[in-house]
Amino acid sequence: MSTPVAGPFDLCSHRLGALPIVNHFLDRAGLPALLARYLPAADARCRLDPATAVRLLVANLLTGRAPLYALGEWAAPFAPQLLGLTEAEQQALGDDQLGRALDRLFDADRAGLLTELMLGVVAEFAVDTTALHNDSTSISVHGVYRWASGAPRGGKATPVVTFGHSKDHRPDLKQLVWILTVSADGAVPVAYRLADGNTNDDPTHIPTWDGLVQLLGRSDFLYVADSKLASAAAMSHIHTRGGRFITVLPRNRSEDKWFRDWAQTHRPDWTEAARRPGARSGEPDRVHYTCGAPLPCAEGHRIIWILSTAKAARDAATRQARIEAGAAAIDALAIKLAGPKCRYKTIVAVETAAAEALDKAGASRWLTVTVTATTEESFRQEHRGRPGADTRYRKTTRTRHTISWNTRLDVLAYDAVTDGMFPLVTNDTLMTDAQVLAAYRYQPHLERRHHLLTSVQNAAPLFRQHRIRAVRGQDLNLRPLGYEPPNESTRACSGGRRWTSAGSPSPLVREPPTSSSVSHCPALSGRCC
Repeated sequence: MSTPVAGPFDLCSHRLGALPIVNHFLDRAGLPALLARYLPAADARCRLDPATAVRLLVANLLTGRAPLYALGEWAAPFAPQLLGLTEAEQQALGDDQLGRALDRLFDADRAGLLTELMLGVVAEFAVDTTALHNDSTSISVHGVYRWASGAPRGGKATPVVTFGHSKDHRPDLKQLVWILTVSADGAVPVAYRLADGNTNDDPTHIPTWDGLVQLLGRSDFLYVADSKLASAAAMSHIHTRGGRFITVLPRNRSEDKWFRDWAQTHRPDWTEAARRPGARSGEPDRVHYTCGAPLPCAEGHRIIWILSTAKAARDAATRQARIEAGAAAIDALAIKLAGPKCRYKTIVAVETAAAEALDKAGASRWLTVTVTATTEESFRQEHRGRPGADTRYRKTTRTRHTISWNTRLDVLAYDAVTDGMFPLVTNDTLMTDAQVLAAYRYQPHLERRHHLLTSVQNAAPLFRQHRIRAVRGQDLNLRPLGYEPPNESTRACSGGRRWTSAGSPSPLVREPPTSSSVSHCPALSGRCC
C-alpha cells in the first residue's frame, strides 16, 4: 500500500466553545474598550497587556473557571484570536503576568470604570432600574491575614479582614462584608460595596443609596432592603431626598407588638393579593393577604401587614418542633437528676441547666419548668459490729431534685393568632398594598445572587490586601454580561500548596504552610439579554 504524499497544508484544530458568544456580549458591553482605556499601560515586566489579561480572566470565569496557575493549560486548546492573544502570548501565558494585571486593575480608577460599564450595560440591554434590591452577606476566609488590616495603598482604601457577625454561622473565621444591589429587572447586579468584616448592616444603607443616586443620576427609584433599613436615620435620609423605599419592620419595634396585641381582639380586614399553586401536587395554594395597619410607624410611614398561608404553616410547625425539643431536653435533664451521681446539687443549678436547655431548643417562650427538692434520710452505724440497744446511728440527708415542664397555653394561643404575619413599611403613598408586596417578594432573587456569588472555592490567601479589592472589582465587571456559572466548588492544589481563584482569579503568591484558604468567594451572575 502506498503512503499518501504529504500536502502543503497542516491540519490544525482549535476549540471555539462559548467564546464567540461571550465575546459578542463583551463587545456589546464595551468591556474591552473600557479596560484598554482605564488600565495603566504595561511596564517592561508585563509581557501581556493588562487589558488583554483581564479580558482573558473574564472569558475564563464565564466559560471555564480554571484556577489561575492552570490558566495557560485552559487557554491552550482555544483559538488565540478568540482570547485576544497571539500564538506567542498564548504559549507564554503564566500566573505572574495575570497577577500583575490585577495589580494594575487595583491601581486604576475602578469607580469610574464600573460606573461607565454599568451605565453602558443599562443603556445597551435596556435594564429597568426603577426598582433596586439591596442586601449584604459575609464572605468567610480561612487564615490569619495579618496584612489585610485596612492600610491604604496608593491613596486607596483596602478592606479589613477580621471577625464579625457571620451570616455563614462560622464565628471562628475572619470575614469580609459583601453588599450587593441588583435590579428588579432580571436581578442584574448594578452596584456593590466591599466593607470591613466587622461592619454592621445598619449604617451601610445610607452610603449605598447615595452611591446609587450618583450612579443613576436620580433618586426616585424604589429601594428595597431587609429590616436593617428600618432605622429612623436611613428612612429619613431616603425620604427627605425624594427616594422611595420598602423594608420589613423589625420584630423589636413597638409598632409590631401593638398590632399583634390589637389582633388578639380585632379581626384584620385581609385582602387577597397573590395566589400560587402549592409546592407539591395535592398541597393547598400558597396565598398572600394584605391589610393596612390602623396606625403608621413612629416616623409617619405607612405599614402594610402581610399574611402568608405558607408562612403560617411554617410558623406553627416550627413552634411545635421547638416545644417538642424543649420538652425532650427537660425530660433528659430529669433523667440526669434521678441518677446516682447527679452533679446538680442546688435548685439554682437545676434551674440554670433547665433555662440553658430551653434556650438551646428555642422553647423558652412556651414552656415553664417546676423544680421540686426532696430530702432523703439514711442511717448508718457509727461503729462496726452487731447492732444492739445502745448502738448509735448517724443520720445522713441528701437532697434530690425533680423537674417537670408545662406548656404556657396562653402564650401559645397568643402567638397562633398572628402566625404567618409580618409587616412591611414604605413611604410610597401611590403603590397599592398588593404592589408593595409584589415588589418585596422579588427580594429572594437577590438571595439567589448571593448564593451564586459566594459559592465555596478552595483558594490560597490573598497575600497582598490590595488585591482583595481588585479581585472584587473585576468580579462586578463581569456580572452584567449575563452568565450564571454552575454552583460547584473549584478545588485547586499544586505541589501541596493552595492557590487563589477568589471568584475572579487573583494573583498567586506563595504563602508559608501555616496559611490556608478563602472559603467563600464570588462567582458570576447576571442576566442574559
